[in-house]
Amino acid sequence: MRLLHFDQSGRLTLTDFRGKPIPPYAILSHRWEESEITFEDIDSGTYKEKKDGYRKLLFCSTRAAQDQLQYFWIDTCCIKRWDRLERSRAIKSMFLWYSKATKCYVFLSDVPNVTDILQSSNWEASFRSSAWFTRGWTLQELIAPASVEFFSCGEQRLGDKRSLEQLVHGITKIPLAALQNHHLDQFSLHERMHWADNRITTEPEDIVYCLFGLLGVTMHINYGEGKNKAWRRLQMEIEATSSTPSVIPFSRNEHFVGRESQLATLQANLFSKDHITTTTRLAIVGPGGTGKSQLALEIACRVREDIKTCSVFWLDASNIDSLERSYETIARRLNIPGWDDEEADAKQLVKLHLEKEDTAHYLLIFDNLDDITLRAGEILLAGEVGLTAYLPESTRCSVVFTTTESSLAQQMASHTLIELEELTPYAAKEMLRNYLNRDKDFDSTEEQQARLLLQELSHLPLAIIQAAAYINVTAVSLKDYLSKLKTPNDYDVKQDSGPSRDTLQRGRAKDPVASTLFISLDEICRSHALAADYLLLAACVASKDIPFDFFEDENIRERGNAIHELSKYGLVTRRPEDSALDLHRLVHCALQEWLQQQNLYQEQVEHAITKLSQVFPDGSHQNRSKWRRLFPHTKCALSYMSPEVESGQRLHLTWQYATAIFRDGRHNEAEELYTQLVEMEKRVHGDEHPDTLASIANLATIYCNQERLKEAEELGLQVLEMRKRVLGDEHPDTLASMATLATIYRDQERLKEAEELGLQVLEMRKRVLGDEHPNTLVSMTSLAVTYNDQQRWKEVEELELQVLEASKRILGNEHPHTLGTIANLALTYACQERLKEAEELNLQVLEASKRILGNEHPQTLIRTRNLAANYWDQGRHEEAISLLQSCYQLQERVLGAHHPAIKMSFVYLNELRKEMAEMHK
Repeated sequence: MRLLHFDQSGRLTLTDFRGKPIPPYAILSHRWEESEITFEDIDSGTYKEKKDGYRKLLFCSTRAAQDQLQYFWIDTCCIKRWDRLERSRAIKSMFLWYSKATKCYVFLSDVPNVTDILQSSNWEASFRSSAWFTRGWTLQELIAPASVEFFSCGEQRLGDKRSLEQLVHGITKIPLAALQNHHLDQFSLHERMHWADNRITTEPEDIVYCLFGLLGVTMHINYGEGKNKAWRRLQMEIEATSSTPSVIPFSRNEHFVGRESQLATLQANLFSKDHITTTTRLAIVGPGGTGKSQLALEIACRVREDIKTCSVFWLDASNIDSLERSYETIARRLNIPGWDDEEADAKQLVKLHLEKEDTAHYLLIFDNLDDITLRAGEILLAGEVGLTAYLPESTRCSVVFTTTESSLAQQMASHTLIELEELTPYAAKEMLRNYLNRDKDFDSTEEQQARLLLQELSHLPLAIIQAAAYINVTAVSLKDYLSKLKTPNDYDVKQDSGPSRDTLQRGRAKDPVASTLFISLDEICRSHALAADYLLLAACVASKDIPFDFFEDENIRERGNAIHELSKYGLVTRRPEDSALDLHRLVHCALQEWLQQQNLYQEQVEHAITKLSQVFPDGSHQNRSKWRRLFPHTKCALSYMSPEVESGQRLHLTWQYATAIFRDGRHNEAEELYTQLVEMEKRVHGDEHPDTLASIANLATIYCNQERLKEAEELGLQVLEMRKRVLGDEHPDTLASMATLATIYRDQERLKEAEELGLQVLEMRKRVLGDEHPNTLVSMTSLAVTYNDQQRWKEVEELELQVLEASKRILGNEHPHTLGTIANLALTYACQERLKEAEELNLQVLEASKRILGNEHPQTLIRTRNLAANYWDQGRHEEAISLLQSCYQLQERVLGAHHPAIKMSFVYLNELRKEMAEMHK
């Protein structure tokens, strides 16, 4: 990639960054016009002769400088347009280049300044009609970058992608989530292709080529083939790609060298010549920093290259939450029916899907299998079910584990262990040379210095990478770097900006990774304080998959620069697709030790807790993937905090975490968190503070879900009395406590008390909140359930009809809540033996579920079972059993054999079969 900048003399310069770290840069998005500056113009120095093009170039340069960016990129002059090979490579890299830009400036040559127009509406009309929104290539230029700013022809800033997102959404019909840079995997390929509808390109083939990045595919560039042929080739490529989907969160390490014997062993044991698995489980084992993950990444990339029909899935096994999330990502990527259902077990979904006979070959890589909870020698994921229960059993499957524990490797893959030992001196030297971007071998003097340096680094790959990164960035010689390793540094590092010299010296004495880390950290503290802050902050959460949003900064450019700085020094690994970074476990531990030695650990942990609290989303279902991603980080940060510290931020984050854990259905963990929270809030706020009462109320709800009804009642009554006294009889929280207590009474079969309390809540909510407030409708539904338990069908029907009409009016005919109400009404009709009416409603709900959720979605299967029960009640026994049998088989495949719904369906099916057999007798 080439980048533009003006040197100190004011001369425009093109710098080629091939094989080098790419600095932060701005990028221009525009429509090509006649006077564009080309690569050849810059090369010949005649670029100023094209006045309009030069004005556009100066605009981009000036904006970049204002954003403190030295480099910028413009397609017309950074690419040799007439070099077919280079142009082809650029087309395939374009989406990546735009996505990695710190800033993207959109120059709208047909939109005048706002000051030139009297009315804002006229400006909007001009913006809406801009030809920029009709071009093919500008589609990816809008979606890929995180920061997109729009400018008029007079270089006036009109707004950015975030501030204008509703307007841009209205113009392009691109979903807001895509404009907000959500992962593109959540949109189908078909949907992404439609974003290009009605767009045009100068070259007919470009309307196809401009979609490569959006679709995650690539193919040979062949101008002259025509649009239709290009489309056909794209469809074939999509079919090939979509038939072998993969999840690999890291880019390939272009500097990888050595370990050829281990790679050969892995390849030989993973797949035979006809691509049939010979050994299903293998393990890469070795001490930290020896390159286990890098070896696994290289084998993953080689398998994808060599075996086009093999899917590769990378799972982060560093903790239980990360592993769960990895399974969810795979289930979503494979679009397994039911992946988005709250009740579904993603691990079981993936296992059963991969065991299907029509599934192609696949490789699972469980990385960092070290810190997951061990009990009785087994790795536990949920309850008493171990990891091995979720490993697919198939001749088409291979599994690779990476771990530091030999005993664990033996347990999980006893047949083939790849043990990583210290690199040989030759392999270590080649690795150092490769990471230093040396084309030639060391001269005799450097050879000696390299040998001594590698001995000092114990030939450890991670230490070599960090040392080479420092040498590349600072341009010090091997001799000078070796000197830094052996002697205390002389940098004047202030206490509030980085580690003291004494601390650095103590850290270096421990191991090569710590030594190289502290040399780099010392430099970063002096040259880039924000990057140092980010690194220390990252040490206070889980070490893997740390979202960039955690380092939220008002200035996105500053954040990008800081993360780039850490990446340059080899201290973090970026996850390109997930906008996240990883710290190596040894780096993470060394930073924590340093923070403790400096007495800064608790201060930094509290800072991390504050940041997490700021980015932690609310517990609504649509945020489920976001808060699940933050679970490992929240759990770590809270556990790192000293028990004596009870800050407001700690209380708030614990409450956010407990609420999300509860919404996730993990009631035992939620109980533990809320119990801790109640005690902390009592000490900090007092017994009757609204926050304390809210936590006690949530604890009562958890007890109810755990069927600990007596304890739930005691807490419920306690909270209700205090809320009445503190908040008043009609406060929404008081009404919520009354509703919870009514539910507890119903579960205790104290139906009269439940009814009386439910009626009180309903009347008060109508008066306080209104007849159609969501909480009012919930109260009506709850009261209907109480009436149902009393077999008061007419009253149940009246309430459900009221809720149904309100739901249709407010939410729409096919909203999940509306469909749920229709399903409840069908059961009510069935209880009144109005079986044909019940059948009509069941069919209506089932068809909607199939259309919206799919045939195998758990909700669709439940509604299929309800219809089967209706057929049975009508005497249509053969139809009922046939429908229930197919439903049971689908449920078993989607939910797994151990899911409660499966057991219920199995029992029900057997009962009907027995009853039918009795009838035949």
